[in-house]
Amino acid sequence: MSIVMEEIESGVKEIELNPASTIGALVVGGDHTGLGIVRSLGRRGIPVFILDDHHSISSYSRYAWKALRVDDLRDERSTVNTVLETGRRFNLENWVLFPTRDETVAAFSKHRARLEQFFRVPTGEWDSIQWAWNKKKTYELASRLDIPCPTTFNPASADELSALYSRLPLAIKPAVKENFFYATGAKAWRADTPEQLHLFYEKAACQIRPEEILIQEIIPGDGRDQFSYCAFVRKGRPHSTLTARRARQHPREFGRAATYVETVDVDEIEELSERFLREIEYHGLVEIEFKRDPRDGQYKMLDVNARTWGFHSIGEACGVDFSYLVYADQAGLPVEPARGKPGVGWLRLLTDLPTAVADVAHGSLSLREYCRSICATRVESVFCWKDPLPAVAEIALLPYLVQKKYLSKKN
Repeated sequence: MSIVMEEIESGVKEIELNPASTIGALVVGGDHTGLGIVRSLGRRGIPVFILDDHHSISSYSRYAWKALRVDDLRDERSTVNTVLETGRRFNLENWVLFPTRDETVAAFSKHRARLEQFFRVPTGEWDSIQWAWNKKKTYELASRLDIPCPTTFNPASADELSALYSRLPLAIKPAVKENFFYATGAKAWRADTPEQLHLFYEKAACQIRPEEILIQEIIPGDGRDQFSYCAFVRKGRPHSTLTARRARQHPREFGRAATYVETVDVDEIEELSERFLREIEYHGLVEIEFKRDPRDGQYKMLDVNARTWGFHSIGEACGVDFSYLVYADQAGLPVEPARGKPGVGWLRLLTDLPTAVADVAHGSLSLREYCRSICATRVESVFCWKDPLPAVAEIALLPYLVQKKYLSKKN
């Protein structure tokens, strides 16, 4: 099978290879999540290649050795074939794979044995990953482990929706996010009336199977009540961790992405998360999302992300370099356990500025709070004085990114 690849000019000439680094990294996906990996490893002299299916801001980083663009990284088997052909073409044997999207995690996990013949694969076995991949399974396991979750329903058909009218408002969301998200651009829909409940259920049924349509109670509050447990885990045991609060996100209620995050100490979500991870003998990077329910004070599990997450680069600033932890684990290098210090901020200015303006207008954010968060910021998701081109590229690519998002939703 021949894969059509386009080689993108990168900043390889500006960085000298560390002679001690015989193992490089192949980052699959090059948005700001991938950029964090590229910078973390590149600063240490580790060679990094980027593989993506759209124009990638990471390819403009001075730490990127080579950037490759292909037509599609959505299909499971095609993605695995493309990754393997990339490895063979550029002699990347024994390099470490870094997936940045859920569908890539699933592909690597299901085809792990095949990929391991050429690469080092930090993604866990499917027996473990499936509990994060499918939210229906996530909530079932959490319930068995006495981990609080929002009350969730999975009606067999629209005929069963009338039994849920008394529980409105409700969120309609997918058990498996990928097809739904790429088709709609939404993480979930809010239904306040029976008519909306039926409308959104039918819209969801056009994209995913009824058994994947979840209807869930809405926990009051916004991102300020939403927390994340972030960790590098070895065989179900946490090695290095931090906890963080999504102070601002977009959209406010069902945030597709965080725009400002700050590290905090929340022991309760650590215990709940580690209970879940021990049960499935999880290995690798993970972010587990919780929301504090003001009605009963409980932290309720929302999602488990078995990959690098959008704000993972906050770790470097507070003492937990997640990307390097994965690399060192796969390369057999010693690394000391670490715990992230609280009070460190991460900002995605491009999306946070309009979010903050809307929050101030809404009355949910004061100018004093906003200024305090800017002062606490130690990491901007894209801009870096020592590596400025990705930020310039992101501004230049805005029309392309907006058009791509519009076309994906239209199709």
